Amino acid sequence: MNRDQIQSALLEIINDILPDEDLAKLDPDKKLRDQVGLDSMDFLDIVMELRKRYGIEVPEGDYPRLATLTSSLDYLEPKLRKS
Repeated sequence: MNRDQIQSALLEIINDILPDEDLAKLDPDKKLRDQVGLDSMDFLDIVMELRKRYGIEVPEGDYPRLATLTSSLDYLEPKLRKS
């Protein structure tokens, strides 16, 4: 997967979890929690979907690396590059 495909996949997961949020206006460098109604359970749902759909394990210590869209892409890109 390339970076654009990863972003689309991540936004699809977020949209599935938070269908009422407008993701088109996301600032990629601001924390997702500050931009959408993302609580800790929603965040865990995102992590679980990444594992379910793409086989990616995100250790709890890496959760801060998924804070923004940009940081999430930076974290996920090497893991999904081969897909």
